[in-house]
This record gives sequence, structure tokens and C-alpha cells, in this order.
Amino acid sequence: MNRRELLKTASVSAAGFTILPRHVLGGTGFIPPSEKITLAHIGTGTQGLREMPRLMANPEIQIVAVCDPSKHAIGYRDWGKDDLLNELRTVLDKPAWRSGTEGTVPGGRDVAKDFVETYYASDQPGGAFKGCSSYADFRELLDKEKDVDAVKIMTPDHLHGVISVACMKRGKHVIMHKPIANRLQEARLVIDTARKTGVATHFMPWEANGSMDQVMAWINAGAIGTLREIHNWTQRPVWPQYTTIPAAAPIPDGFDWDLWLGPEAERPYSPDYTNMVFRGWYDFGGGSMADMGHYSLWSVFNALELGSPTSVEPMLSHTCGLKDSIAFTVQNDFSFPTACTVRFKYPTRGTRPALDLVWYDSGMRPPTPDELEVDSKELPEEGMMFVGTKGKILAGFFLEDPHLIPESRANKDAVAPAHVRGKQVSPSMRQWIAAVRGGAQPPSSFLNAWPISEAVNLYAVALRTGKKLLYDGESRKITNLADANKYLAREYRKGWDPQSA
Repeated sequence: MNRRELLKTASVSAAGFTILPRHVLGGTGFIPPSEKITLAHIGTGTQGLREMPRLMANPEIQIVAVCDPSKHAIGYRDWGKDDLLNELRTVLDKPAWRSGTEGTVPGGRDVAKDFVETYYASDQPGGAFKGCSSYADFRELLDKEKDVDAVKIMTPDHLHGVISVACMKRGKHVIMHKPIANRLQEARLVIDTARKTGVATHFMPWEANGSMDQVMAWINAGAIGTLREIHNWTQRPVWPQYTTIPAAAPIPDGFDWDLWLGPEAERPYSPDYTNMVFRGWYDFGGGSMADMGHYSLWSVFNALELGSPTSVEPMLSHTCGLKDSIAFTVQNDFSFPTACTVRFKYPTRGTRPALDLVWYDSGMRPPTPDELEVDSKELPEEGMMFVGTKGKILAGFFLEDPHLIPESRANKDAVAPAHVRGKQVSPSMRQWIAAVRGGAQPPSSFLNAWPISEAVNLYAVALRTGKKLLYDGESRKITNLADANKYLAREYRKGWDPQSA
């Protein structure tokens, strides 16, 4: 019996030996090492470090390796100088951890390894632990850590697809942050690979998705008539969006720029490509919708059974410059715009009529509806609104506090059903762990993420071209602008094509 098979039968006698009860080995809740899911954490930047404590606090998971092209904490950016350092110190209950590094944003594989080993050391009789390997290249990790059961991928967006496919082909279970990939065809490959290999997958944004129960109860009861539009708006981005290609800079000590580029075309290093600002580049990120739309819209897609859109129409800001005292418009197909609105048209499906989904970012939002003006109110900074032929439902960005507007309708509209208590989304990690041990795929599986993945990638292509796109979901092709199809896929550098991995 190999270790992976043992995980599925860890609570019973197997192969001629008996696993002692947990209470005999280590008290209530103790998980013997043979039963733990061993996990490699790929990507140890600021967000990767923030996510680590939740994994380590789970007694069924053991982080045994970390991986990142950056060795040292050099050049990381964040939303506060010592916020992350203090968060990690609090988790460790060690106020002096990495004393002397104040003012430097933590990140990199050395910091991650130190954090993991310091955390686990607190459970050891001698207060010491040295059981976490460290790698720059995920491919070396996969070659050497053959007994690792699972990986968590917390890299920049352009690496999600190639790393996850390589891991799944090795039979590794996968947890991954959004997006599935920042190219449409690559996202499809990731999902197809998950289906073919049968590994347990967990796509993290599902954890933040709100309930559509109350909204659907009102829609199905006819409280707003026929649903025609969904509007979702955010104040993101909260990172710089560049309007020029950055100048070359010296590569920091201990940083493998070639590994960080991965499948993308070679170019000179600049810190303005990396760390948190990668999100704003078409090559490396997915823009605001990839960053936040997965959280707000995935359950909306599921509830309304949205498939492929028939068209995607962008409205975006532009930047002007001066050259020799002459003004000009900057031609930019390399970074996301400062602000945009993108309208998706979805066709009739079953009994649901055709509808539009409109995304807004950078503080843009729909006009204040008459129903809010009745109550002398404005739209919130972030939110979601369902527009029907006879009324509207307003909710928070994550679908929190859905309510009919104006407020008087809540009591006077006889068509509206009684309040529906939103179901709590089952804890996704528990469901994923059950799947690793042989259970069913969780709702957060990659297998359920195609429609939202298709939308966020078409959003990027529409913005990059600046044109309304007509789209055929069956062939996954743009039909009115042939040249735009090149943005649906990626030209892989030699050695990085995931289909040959």
C-alpha cells in the first residue's frame, strides 16, 4: 500500500498493521503523521504567507515544502510596511520573530521555510523542527518530493495554469487561488486536466461566495418581474496600473527572473512587473474582474446557469501624453485600463430569459436608480444589483444583505416571498480534504469553474482590443475580430508548454 492509498483508509486496519487510535498517540484531535495530507506550498509572496496559517492550523495537513523563485525578502510591496510581519508574529506568538527586519515587507522562500518550521516547532517536545524543504523551481520540487500528496498554488496569475497542470499530471491534489489561468484556452486545459486525472481540486474564491437563495426566491416569485440585468461594481484596482513599459532594472540577489517569467516572453526585469502589481499587466495578471469577480459572481453564475456569453462589450479609460508639445493617445495593449465597464450578453437558457451582466471597476458604478432616490440614498461604493422589468434587488458586493428597493417594498410587495435564510457555504477545506481521502469532488472544484473562468478571460481580451467581441462558446472563438483570438491563448516559451509537461 502506498502512502496515497493509506490516506483513504487511514482510520481502519490495513495491509497487516493497525493504526493506533488518535487518543492513544497524542490526545483528542491528534492526527498521526501517517494520516496527514502532506502539502507543498508553491508561491510564498505576501499573499502566500498570509494564507499559510489557515493550512498549518488544520491538523490534517502538514506543509513539507515551499517553493518560490525569490529566496530573500527583497522588493516586496504591500498595503502596510509591518502589517504582514506583525500578523505572522501573532500567529507564532513570537513578537520578536525575525527581529531586525522591521520596515521590510516579508516574502520569499527563506522567510516561508522559517515561518513553517517555527510554527511546527511549538508542537515538538524540544521546541525545534526542521522538516520543510525549499525550492526555487516547482519542477524540481515535483521531481524530488514524490510523496507529497497535494500542492497549494499562490503564484502570480500567469503561472497558475502551467503549474497546476504539471501537478495534476503527477497525481497531486491542488488548491489554487484565482484565476484558474489568465488565458481562456489555458483555463480550459486546466479544467480538462482536473477531469481527466480525477485529483481533488479546490478553487479558493468559492470560500468567499455569498448565497443566492434570497435573490433567487424573489426572482422566481416574480417580485422584480423578468430579470434583465445584473450589475456588479468594485473600487478595485488598489494597485498601480501602468501606462508605459517600465525601464530595465538590476535583478535582485536571490531572485530567478527566468523562473518568474515562466511561460511568458522574455523581457528585461523590472520590479513594476512583480509582486502585487503583476495584476495590472495582461501578460501576468487578470485585472480587477479576475481579482474580485470570482468572489462576487461565481454563485451568481451557478444559480442563473450562465454559460457562454454571446458578446462582450468594453468601455474603458485611456491615457494621453505629450511628445514635442503635441498631445497623443497612448496605444496600450500591455496593461489594464485605469477604469472600465464591460457588458456581457447571455442568451436564453431553459426558462431563464436572456440577460446582461455588467462589470464596473475603479469606482465606476451604475447610475443611481429611481428606487434609491425615493429613499434619498445612493449606491454603495461596492455592490451588486439585479434589475427586472418590475423592480430591483440591491445587495452588497458579496451578495450580503440582499433587499428589494425602495425599502417600502419589503413590507408592501405582496408578491415577494417571506425572507429566506441564506445557506452557509459548507467549509470548503473540509470538503476538499474529504475528496483527497477518496470522497466526492467539492463544490469548489475546478470542474465547476468554467463559466466564470471564461468570462474573466473574455473581459481581458475585450479590454485589450478595445472592441465589442462576438463570441461562440462551442468553438471558443471570437467570430467578428479574428485577430483577437490570439489573446485567448499563450505563446509558450520553450520548455513551458503545459501540454508537453
